[in-house]
Amino acid sequence: MVEEDEPQDQPPDTRPAAAVTIRPTRVNDAEALCAMANLPGFRWGTLRPPFGRVEETRKWLERLGDADLSVMAEVGGKPVGNAGLRRLAGRRVHVGTVGMGVHDDFRGRGVGTALMAALVDAADNWLGLRRVELTVYADNAPALALYRRFGFVEEGRHTDFAFRAGRYVDALAMARLIRR
Repeated sequence: MVEEDEPQDQPPDTRPAAAVTIRPTRVNDAEALCAMANLPGFRWGTLRPPFGRVEETRKWLERLGDADLSVMAEVGGKPVGNAGLRRLAGRRVHVGTVGMGVHDDFRGRGVGTALMAALVDAADNWLGLRRVELTVYADNAPALALYRRFGFVEEGRHTDFAFRAGRYVDALAMARLIRR
């Protein structure tokens, strides 16, 4: 049986990635994004089940709306991360929700920081959001450290939030508030 827990055989490569470029996600990124999402480390931090299909990823990209910001991180022209910011509607129009993931080979090398910087800049300087929120597995220490560096604070705990690697895991609700 293959263990689905976060890969621990080798420590992440902590050398800074070459220049990280952030650009809008395109529908033709579906294959690269699906391949990343199927990597064990990338998937470990998400709600994605194993064996995601390119067609599903393409449909998801095609459904992105005007209230959705989706960006890809590239190093040397290779997609190495993806992040999104979805603006909510109605009485929560002042709120955006964040989701992101980084290619297994580029974790700990500044890709997540570049992605989060792009989303926070958009939220603060272009969308005028007051609140940005996310949910993160409680045992995802690198992601927690990243989010805290960008001003996210823990607001609560979701017990048995998701089933991962044969057991239920908790998640934390985090948010970043901007007082204007």
